[in-house]
Amino acid sequence: MSATTQALPPAQRLPAEQLYVAELARLSTADQGERPPGWRLSPAMVRTFILGSNGQAIGGEPVLRKIFGNDEVVERSIVTLVGQRGLMLVGEPGTAKSLLSELLAAAICADSTLAVQGSAAVLEESIRYGWNYALLLRSGPGPEALVPGPLHRAMSRGALLRFEEITRCAIEVQDNLIPILSERLLHIPEMQENAGNCLLAKPGFNVIATANLRDRGVNDMSSALKRRFNFETMRPLARLQDQKELLLREVNRQLAEQQIDTRLTADVAELLVSAFQELRAGSAEGVAFEPPSTVLSSAEAIAVAFSAAVQCHYFGEPQVRPQHLARFMVGTVIKDDEQDSRRFRDYLRVVRRVRAGNPQWQDFADSQND
Repeated sequence: MSATTQALPPAQRLPAEQLYVAELARLSTADQGERPPGWRLSPAMVRTFILGSNGQAIGGEPVLRKIFGNDEVVERSIVTLVGQRGLMLVGEPGTAKSLLSELLAAAICADSTLAVQGSAAVLEESIRYGWNYALLLRSGPGPEALVPGPLHRAMSRGALLRFEEITRCAIEVQDNLIPILSERLLHIPEMQENAGNCLLAKPGFNVIATANLRDRGVNDMSSALKRRFNFETMRPLARLQDQKELLLREVNRQLAEQQIDTRLTADVAELLVSAFQELRAGSAEGVAFEPPSTVLSSAEAIAVAFSAAVQCHYFGEPQVRPQHLARFMVGTVIKDDEQDSRRFRDYLRVVRRVRAGNPQWQDFADSQND
């Protein structure tokens, strides 16, 4: 039974280490490589877990690719973590920064849940540690009154801390990581020295942060913090075939998980990724138009196709048609910007004119006539 088909606990979404638990076990058993201190897999096997085994059976089954494109980024990210440097993944929205962060944590320390979601509301206590005030008042600051945060737990376990959208946090919150990445210890000044006021990071601890290039100006990182990270940029998928394969696999996997019989077909998937590519480029068949300002990522293409399939399943449509995709482009991708809605309608008019003999594309363009 494969890692993705075995009986899994009921949940809307499983962490990667649970979703791929059988696959990780097979990789660990077959792993003959040298493992850095605190790592569950060797660097080569971590790469295989993320980028797949190219059809080669490992432990009886091939390992599926989970990140498409950015192969060199994946390899350099693994090397960065081996070298005990902080890893900063940056890129446009929807380029799988968070997914890569989660997969790395699942493969290296079998726990991707030690995470901080960056926002203006995040305080130092949300990252480092807090206090149980009832115990604090009763017996003072001690180990029993301390409530570990994700950073404290990651350091004490020798695990990876995932810091999502770090530039959305205030600079003084971000800079809590400077002494951690430099000295690999966490000071707890409220506690007495003999009570453990200094937590040393166990082997395997590190930090993976992500930042959205479009939000870089929200709270730009200090130079001191930047020096403690290696930066890797995740690029959007360039190859149409990669986008199509990713779309088909992820949409149909999500549909199967929800026990929905409708499936996305290869021709409809190819049309959707082509439409996304043309909307990003502002050109179709050599005819230029004004592209939308919204981000057109692979993640949003998956959301469009999944929503269209769900509509077909629950409202009696036999299969997903291009027209269903176009309907969900508005609201899922084209948000509340009226100018972007106009640009999308312009694109549909261009498609209707330049692909007059193609029934699939005509069905897509005719969605605005309903």
